[in-house]
Amino acid sequence: MNEIWGNESVIHIVWHWPVALYLFLAGLSSGAMMTALFVEWMNPKRTAPWDAFEKAGVLIAPITIVVGLLVLIVDLSKPLNFYQLLIHYNLKSVMSLGVLLLLFYTPLCIVYMVLRFRTNLENSFLSPIMNAFGGILNFLEDYSLWLGRLIFALAAGVGVYTGFLLSAIQTYPLYNSPVLPILFLASGLSSGIAACICFGILLFGKEVSKEKTKHLLTMDLRVIPIEFLLLFTFFVGLYFQGGEKALIAIMSLSNGFWASVFWIGVIGFGVFIPSFIALTALKNHAYKVNFILINTISVMFGVFALRMYILYAGQIFV
Repeated sequence: MNEIWGNESVIHIVWHWPVALYLFLAGLSSGAMMTALFVEWMNPKRTAPWDAFEKAGVLIAPITIVVGLLVLIVDLSKPLNFYQLLIHYNLKSVMSLGVLLLLFYTPLCIVYMVLRFRTNLENSFLSPIMNAFGGILNFLEDYSLWLGRLIFALAAGVGVYTGFLLSAIQTYPLYNSPVLPILFLASGLSSGIAACICFGILLFGKEVSKEKTKHLLTMDLRVIPIEFLLLFTFFVGLYFQGGEKALIAIMSLSNGFWASVFWIGVIGFGVFIPSFIALTALKNHAYKVNFILINTISVMFGVFALRMYILYAGQIFV
């Protein structure tokens, strides 16, 4: 046991904040796309004009996954060689499976965004390109329900994959947990719902439905307790394995800077503040824009804090 008590200066940190940012953005993309598709499927006619929250989700999803991948590529020791990951696959490797998953998910996210913003794009300087691909877009629109189902499955896979990426590393006890992929999926969905509400209000405020806002807030309020329960299961499972793993569970929650990040960032901003706002300012399904925005920003900050905490604490407490 390396009893470093949370002092990063005495241990070599392999993965730094860009990896946490990538994990956050990938989870956010996954959650936003799943939320957008939920909203679309709630519309029985499934016809334009599309809901503000769906438009926000299909816009957020491709942007965040592309930015996340760029951050990860730049962080590589040899970023110009990243293309090798696209041509060399090892199906026994979690990273290779993730790259294969993203190879399908990312372009399909962009295609779905184009479909949902097609009218806007046809009235822009991109109209010649849109006209050139009009036949293909019409075909995809005809089968958009099945395309959406495929993208939903891929988005869920991306959310789970962000957790598997760490849980497959057996040398770090805080990573090596079967709960981590489900925790990352749930927290990614929570941040995705929050992002759709936040940017739906900010970017498409005139098209926002109060009833749909309340529905998504309720959905997020149901995901947050699940996330908390998964966190509880995560640490209890680690503790009851006994020995060094039990000590790591205690140390990671009680010692050093990253324990503070957990209690203030993850629990405070990610669980307590959204729950408190929902039970006070937004009780009885009240529609108060400022409190809704604070709620959503708090949720997203809490999810990012979770990624940072797991990444750093996992490397420190070994």
